[in-house]
Amino acid sequence: MRPPGRIVDLSSPLENETVYDPPFMRPKIEYRTNAETAPLLCELFPGLRREDLPEGEGWAIEQVQLTTHNGTHVDAPIHFQSKSIDGKPMMTIDQVPLDWFFRPGVKLDFRKLPDGHVVTAAEVEAELSRIGHALRPLDIVLVNTRASECIGSEEYLTAGCGMGREATLYLTSRGVRVAGIDAWGWDVPFVHMRKRWLDSRDPSIIWEGHKAGREIPYCHMEKLCNLEQLPAHGFMVACFPHKIKNGSAGWTRAVALFD
Repeated sequence: MRPPGRIVDLSSPLENETVYDPPFMRPKIEYRTNAETAPLLCELFPGLRREDLPEGEGWAIEQVQLTTHNGTHVDAPIHFQSKSIDGKPMMTIDQVPLDWFFRPGVKLDFRKLPDGHVVTAAEVEAELSRIGHALRPLDIVLVNTRASECIGSEEYLTAGCGMGREATLYLTSRGVRVAGIDAWGWDVPFVHMRKRWLDSRDPSIIWEGHKAGREIPYCHMEKLCNLEQLPAHGFMVACFPHKIKNGSAGWTRAVALFD
């Protein structure tokens, strides 16, 4: 198997500075330099002196405090609900089939849709028709929104459209089991969802894209980036999630691979 001619990194980094999450769930990374850890190394080897070490240095390490939903990650079905509509336990991230995560990719370009717009099945179908792609089972569908333009600002948390129940079921009913979006979440940002709730008091609009996973379990990625660099189709996606026992999500280094 020959290596791909091009690799596009679709993963947002874990970092302290750039805004990818609301304040209550941002990661915290403590960096310890090679110089700072030299005494730790000397403690492990009695008689070892700092001056015995090259440049007087030990190892660089980082202490990280985060959730499984920080950074680019894959949501497992159990994140959406504990049981499916037929009463079966939903899969945790360590139970999801690995063959879902290395498949042909297709990109839906919804960057022109307004912030807070709930994407419908008809809009998904129209975009697939525009790009000339017929969905196949296990295609990985990536949704490009305006949110990626706002990474690093508070606006990121409110920007972009979101995938509604209809749109999600359109994909999963055709065999899609992994999808992804460059926004903070698969659904519309909460600020827009909250406004619709206050206007309608309809609980079915709350997290409707996620909750569609109760009907047909699937996984989706959130906080992707660089989707604007991808063609509409003709690439592979690799996005294996970290294996966290009983986890509701797992971090992924998602990449697009071109022949």
